[in-house]
Amino acid sequence: MSGVAAFDSEFKRVGALLASQEEKGQWAALYDYLRQGLVPLSTLTTTQAVSEFLKLKMSVFEALKEDALLQPVNLPALLERDPHLASFKRRICERYSTYAKLLDRINRYEGGILEFANGFRKRGLQPVEGGIQYREWAPGAQGVSITGAFCDWDRDKHTCTRDEFGVWSVFIPNKEDGTQPIPCGSAVKVCVTQQDGQRVDRISPWVTRAVQVKEKPVYEAQYEPISDYTWKHPRPPRPQSLRIYEAHVGISGEEEGIASYRHFADTVIPRIAALGYNSIQLMAVMEHAYYASFGYQVTSFFAASSRYGPSEDLKYLVDVAHSYNIQVLLDVVHSHASKNVLDGLNQFDGTDGCYFHTGPRGHHPQWDSRLFDYAQWEVMRFLLSNLRFYMEVYGFDGFRFDGVTSMLYHHHGLSHVFTQYQDYFGPGADDEAAVYLMLANQLVHEFMESAVTIAEDVSGMPALCRPQDEGGLGFDYRLSMAVPDMWIKLLKEKSDDEWDMGLIVHTLENRRYKEPSIAYTESHDQALVGDKSLAFWLMDQEMYTHMSVLSEPSLIVDRGIALHKMIRLLTHALGGEGYLNFMGNEFGHPEWLDFPRLGNNDSYKYARRQWHLVDDHLLRYKFLNEFDKAMQHTEAKYGWLAAPPAFVSCKHEGDKVIVFERAGLVFAFNFHPTKSFTDYRVGVAEQGVYTPCLTTDETDFGGTDRIKATEHFSEATPWHDRPASILLYLPSRTAVVLSHQ
Repeated sequence: MSGVAAFDSEFKRVGALLASQEEKGQWAALYDYLRQGLVPLSTLTTTQAVSEFLKLKMSVFEALKEDALLQPVNLPALLERDPHLASFKRRICERYSTYAKLLDRINRYEGGILEFANGFRKRGLQPVEGGIQYREWAPGAQGVSITGAFCDWDRDKHTCTRDEFGVWSVFIPNKEDGTQPIPCGSAVKVCVTQQDGQRVDRISPWVTRAVQVKEKPVYEAQYEPISDYTWKHPRPPRPQSLRIYEAHVGISGEEEGIASYRHFADTVIPRIAALGYNSIQLMAVMEHAYYASFGYQVTSFFAASSRYGPSEDLKYLVDVAHSYNIQVLLDVVHSHASKNVLDGLNQFDGTDGCYFHTGPRGHHPQWDSRLFDYAQWEVMRFLLSNLRFYMEVYGFDGFRFDGVTSMLYHHHGLSHVFTQYQDYFGPGADDEAAVYLMLANQLVHEFMESAVTIAEDVSGMPALCRPQDEGGLGFDYRLSMAVPDMWIKLLKEKSDDEWDMGLIVHTLENRRYKEPSIAYTESHDQALVGDKSLAFWLMDQEMYTHMSVLSEPSLIVDRGIALHKMIRLLTHALGGEGYLNFMGNEFGHPEWLDFPRLGNNDSYKYARRQWHLVDDHLLRYKFLNEFDKAMQHTEAKYGWLAAPPAFVSCKHEGDKVIVFERAGLVFAFNFHPTKSFTDYRVGVAEQGVYTPCLTTDETDFGGTDRIKATEHFSEATPWHDRPASILLYLPSRTAVVLSHQ
């Protein structure tokens, strides 16, 4: 296709999407200006023409922001809560205006955002009356056909026709006996004719099943129409306090190998339920050719990973979780995609663009992956449909959005420190991605009001977790990513007596008001080979020799068990409005996580969870597990995660003591490595009797039972800005939680 033809084709496609005559006129005027420019389009290559088109598209995107700027109806509430945002009111309104106008167009031309996100029932191979209908968006292709084992791989038997929007389609009639033309499970490919005339085979972006070709790294698409599943259990209600168990199906088994959906459902979910978690966050579900990518290099977005078993078994897993009143969240990756060509989205239509930005903007410099063009109509359809697909077909209850920081900024947050509000709203901000996230949250909550969305953002973007009608992006929670970094930094660089109580409290409390956060002590990345889990940082080699209750006492293990419990309780109670734990860390899983790769001779030895360690009553892992269980159940009883932020009354550097109140409870921590305190005065908000309801020093938790369940009567002695106080015994390296009567 010549430069002129490519340019004209894209112009017509986008122009047809514009709503008003005024917009169409503006589009045509910009187009004519380019056509009459100093460089005639007839002299341009196709690549140059597409580049000029992108400039034109951006001009219209900017024009949409300027035209009839809209203000979120509840923006005053946001500005009152954070007056610093007043200087960026126009930028917030520009972003909101683009979102509102796009949503209006979706409502007018697509029948609403729910229908717009129904692409998984309209694109790809769809069984219909009399045969199978195939539709695919491939705007840069010269030709498209569908081929596979069903037609002896004949590339010319089922050729497609293209419409004005770059969508190719063909109808494949049933066989003479009335059966479907493509058997379920049959291998299929898309044959794409590139602009240079070369024909290449690709996998449809909408494929729902992809399997690894035997003895080859490449994945192959299989025809698997969406099937109905009889759900036995209703979705659980949205938890008021979010206690998340982050898990990876493949590594959830004890044996060296890849565990299955069924194994996880039948053996791991009962453990999670017994511990008291009410949410499971599943990683690495969307198909990824490279297992060691932890699921973050997605190749087939609508295919649940086949390495864990049949698609129906994932539905069974979700159903089992719901039977325990546990919701299931999907770790969704819309921030980037694998650069794989043969079994991924990259160069699907034979060009560098299609679903992605062209040129440098379409490539992530650190992740070596492709970046979506969120302003493209069909890209929005694809990604939004992906969200609805996993909620509707597989029963997921929400999402954790990966890589949100990378999406929100052109620099992807790389080597960038966010120190001022200009960093959030300056030229580095990517409004197209922000608008997509606003639409995504609108869709998810419109589809299911009780759905939960969590943003993985390290930048601290203001209003990320505020509704769109305030000018926010609509997320329910954000991850408190600075918290695990703080704990690991302390363990690596500071001795116990150098721990800064003020720094710890500040890091745990440092979150935007009315923007809920998920706190966690360690991330799944810290468990990977090359780093260490919290337990391994605390106890290291001693875990191999002194974790038996029959072994000689070890000061290192005693310290490690004590601090492991204290760190997790303090993070849980002070760090946010939700809590997250990665699979196995609740009992201090030893060693590291290492997926099979060339560097370890494709070994699965460290790509598993050693559940026997916590099940063995002669090992100390049981103490950490029992404490985690008690902590979750105590939160379930008192609900501190759903309560307003804590009031910290004491952060004493010399004593290494932290005291705060939340949800009517008093939390007291003594981090001092050697000093215990008798009759330590602690301020309280109300007069009455205070009784321990949880302590880290119980013998069942590996402690020495120094803190007794005795009643503490308050005194009318003001202390630390509290009207009353109580006297506590605070042994070294212990914490106690007291309830008020």
